[in-house]
Amino acid sequence: MNDLEKKSFYSFLGLYIVSSFLFISLIGFWYYTAQKHALENEIHYKLEHIADKKAGELIMAHMHGTSMKKAIVPKDVTMALIDTKGKIVEGKLVKPNIEIKPGYFTVDDYNILISDAPREHMNISYVVVQSNILKGQLHRLKNSVLLVVGIVLLIIMAIAWMLSKLFMKPVHERVTQIERFINDVTHELNTPITSLTMSADQALKAGGCSPKMLNNISISTKQLYDIYRSLTYLNFSDKKEIAEPLNIKEVLEESVAYYTPLAEIKRITFKVEAQETKCVIPKSQLTLLLGNLIGNAIKYSSPRSTITIILKDRTLKIIDEGIGIEADQQKEIFEKFKRGTEYSGGFGVGLSIVKSICDQYGIQIELDSTVNVGTEFRLLFP
Repeated sequence: MNDLEKKSFYSFLGLYIVSSFLFISLIGFWYYTAQKHALENEIHYKLEHIADKKAGELIMAHMHGTSMKKAIVPKDVTMALIDTKGKIVEGKLVKPNIEIKPGYFTVDDYNILISDAPREHMNISYVVVQSNILKGQLHRLKNSVLLVVGIVLLIIMAIAWMLSKLFMKPVHERVTQIERFINDVTHELNTPITSLTMSADQALKAGGCSPKMLNNISISTKQLYDIYRSLTYLNFSDKKEIAEPLNIKEVLEESVAYYTPLAEIKRITFKVEAQETKCVIPKSQLTLLLGNLIGNAIKYSSPRSTITIILKDRTLKIIDEGIGIEADQQKEIFEKFKRGTEYSGGFGVGLSIVKSICDQYGIQIELDSTVNVGTEFRLLFP
């Protein structure tokens, strides 16, 4: 990844993780708070139950005239019985300085319930029930919540990493395509510009232009113009052009004449059979459509071969004797920045432009190709 892709990747990853962390932390805090409240209520009811049970035993012992039994309480609970004079007659107070009056409160880590339920039966005014088990329960609860939140965050981080990779994959592919496109365009521009420069230098040294120099200048200029037309279409393809009735034969013959000097460099000849055929389409679009197909046929044809062009029954066939296209590449070559082969350069937009124009004007395009035999493109005009 380049610096821009890395910045986008880590920005997305960081945003996803931070937002997920805040969300999970909020859920964890809410869960901890709810559970803490539930545990506090549970301890309250537990201490209240123990106090009421002991008060009931005291009342029953008083009514039956029996002696008071020693209180049996859970190991994590401490009980104290306070008589009418405020003295401890059984058990102990974990916090000796607490004020003895009915209620439920917390001192340090102890939850303390003071109940006056005995109503001075057996000379007992208060039952004091004390426990510090809530502290341990809250500590375990906190550790459990932190552990779960940590595990969930690790899972989310892993998911975020995978999602970021998936998110960046098409971006990376597009950036790679654009970088490759720029490199290819630069390479394509280099050839005609170099040829023009050399021809101009030779003309200056010779004090004039020979037919060969003029032909080279003409061919290089046409190559530059073809690149310009393709780039212009890519930049302004949304601009609506006025369609007009055209004779496809005339535009085809103009295109063949235009590309003949380029074909002669490879000793390629054209064999053209064309009937009068009408179609409603902007001339610039039809010229670009035919130019890309004929230019590709020249580019990928073998030297000293023949390109056959047949316009008949509203069907245009352009058949070359070139390198052909692999079967698995034939489905992708109409996509932007896709090339069927690295042979003979190009920057992967010609056939995507062809497909775009065909789709826009209802022209059906078909392809047959065999490797090392040749390729046939067919345009079926509406």
